[in-house]
Amino acid sequence: MEQAIRFLLSNFTLTLFVVGLMASLIALLRRPRPWDRGTIVEALLSWFLFFSLGVSFFYNFVMHVFFSEMAAAFIGWQTSPFQKEVGFASLGFSAVGFMAFKGGHGMRLAALIGPACFLWGAAAGHVQQMIAAHNFAPGNAGVIFYTDILLPLFGLALLRMQKRTGTITGTNLRTAASPPWPSRQ
Repeated sequence: MEQAIRFLLSNFTLTLFVVGLMASLIALLRRPRPWDRGTIVEALLSWFLFFSLGVSFFYNFVMHVFFSEMAAAFIGWQTSPFQKEVGFASLGFSAVGFMAFKGGHGMRLAALIGPACFLWGAAAGHVQQMIAAHNFAPGNAGVIFYTDILLPLFGLALLRMQKRTGTITGTNLRTAASPPWPSRQ
């Protein structure tokens, strides 16, 4: 049991991705059938934003700011003051991920682009560390490396599919003449 918990927490990006998929399924099961493509994509995207961005980056914030020695050892690094900077950047990505959970297209795009740049840059850094420093620590060359590359692709693909279906958070983009938030008249 301890090994399973250690695996789930050490590979939190994969764990939270799967939790997001499960939350999507639960959300869909609570809706009447048949489900159209827009409904399915909305469930997948909103819970992806909540868990793979909101919760995952909050976890990253906590680990890098409050447990920096443990996080550094997992990645194969020495402890560095830059970890706190990574942690606070993660806190910002987390906040935007939570706001995008039920946000509009622009908010969701912004919530995906910032972390994509960060994660793809991190993946490039992982490759550099594998080549130059032979760093094959689990936090550098394990599941984290692959999710750094694949999760942004998944999120952006869902956002593109959602735009193609013409719906976002229950609003039909093809016929909506006003923004999806209430006016302040």
